[in-house]
Amino acid sequence: MSHPVSGDLASLHLTPANITAPPTLAAREEDALYRKVWLRIIPFLFVCYVVSFLDRINIGFAQLQMKHDLGFSDAMYGLGAAIFYVGYVLCEVPSNMLLARFGARRTFTRIMVLWGLASVGMMAVSTPAQFYTLRFLLGVFEAGFFPGIVLYLTYWFPARRRAAVMAIFFAGVAVAGVLGGLVSGWIMRDMAGVLGLQGWKWMFAIEGAPAVFLGLIAARCLVDGPEQARWLSPDERAYLTRAAAGGSASAADAGKGGHSLQALRQVLRNPRVYLFALIYFSLTCGSLALSFWMPLIIRDFGITDVMSVSLYSVVPNAVGAVGLILIARHSDRTGERHRHFLLCTAGGALALAALTLHPSSLAMMLAILSVAAVLIFAALPVFWSLPPSYLPGAGAAAGIAVISSVGITSGIVSPWVIGQIKTRTGSLDHALLLLAALLLASGLAMWLGVPRQPAQGSRQARQD
Repeated sequence: MSHPVSGDLASLHLTPANITAPPTLAAREEDALYRKVWLRIIPFLFVCYVVSFLDRINIGFAQLQMKHDLGFSDAMYGLGAAIFYVGYVLCEVPSNMLLARFGARRTFTRIMVLWGLASVGMMAVSTPAQFYTLRFLLGVFEAGFFPGIVLYLTYWFPARRRAAVMAIFFAGVAVAGVLGGLVSGWIMRDMAGVLGLQGWKWMFAIEGAPAVFLGLIAARCLVDGPEQARWLSPDERAYLTRAAAGGSASAADAGKGGHSLQALRQVLRNPRVYLFALIYFSLTCGSLALSFWMPLIIRDFGITDVMSVSLYSVVPNAVGAVGLILIARHSDRTGERHRHFLLCTAGGALALAALTLHPSSLAMMLAILSVAAVLIFAALPVFWSLPPSYLPGAGAAAGIAVISSVGITSGIVSPWVIGQIKTRTGSLDHALLLLAALLLASGLAMWLGVPRQPAQGSRQARQD
């Protein structure tokens, strides 16, 4: 249920003459309006993102049983995990451009229903070919969901509020890790043998089904942007649209040109898009590896029971969820991005490197994993608060998707490379040092390569 925003906003009369720039509003009334928007769209999208990431990382928990049952090696399993990202990357840009054309409601519905069905289908895997095929299809179907969320949020929130909003979704990464630890471990242990099925098969079925249900809810509950939100007054819709357009394209603007080949060509000629993509690639190498290999790091410490591994993995993820929200809020409050990003990536690199020293106690190992989770996960919302401000209006959809798709190829490279390193050396130490170097490189690239403010031409393009 929505709540009216009283006072100054209700009395605003926005005409073509006075909406050429974002209208002003007292801080209290503006906070009330954005709180109203937040409560209406963020909780639902948060749940959807948690489910999507849970379906993405539960392969890391499944390996504790699946490799043994099916006779997969570390390298084979790592290849299967990586193939997800091949389908994901191939379809990322087209999916986000279709979102700009057909709207968020239909796009998110399609994505969630299809990926949920593919995730449930993982329970039928019995051969490497089936494993690779379903992982590829899962990537195809989920493609566009995350960059679609990034684009969708630019329709509602101005740049100065985005890091804290994005932090909620990246907290979903940590929450998915917590749920993955608790729920996946419980399912794999206690559902094993029910109806003659292994525990990992039940895990895929139970954790994949909610995506289908959420997709059907999205078809009824989501709107494409402020312009279509009946729960807002006309003045509120105008205020949100113009305030958001100060930092990116509105939903209407993106719909007019964000799906065109001209917009894509414009984005592909922008060298900063590739710099952002490389930064994101290096960053996600660390974040994905931490999520994927954390259960194995804990198990290699001598924790052999699958439920115990799952429970211990809750600690770094829970600490990471709280820490990244606090860091992102501080970044929004101070309006500073580059220093926050550099400190997070450099600190995360040190934490990963510290794991190679093989801490002598379980508590110390969990503490280092927690520090790594806080800093690496916190770098993600700080990063995604920046690219929309540097992209021209109609190219926002394509630009965000290009950055995401190029960057997320780390999901192809990282699991396979780490799997190969572990298979050949019997240890994750060299892989952790490589990931630490990539994290540090991403922080330095942001600090040295991205201007503190967008060029005047970019700002003007967003406002036109």
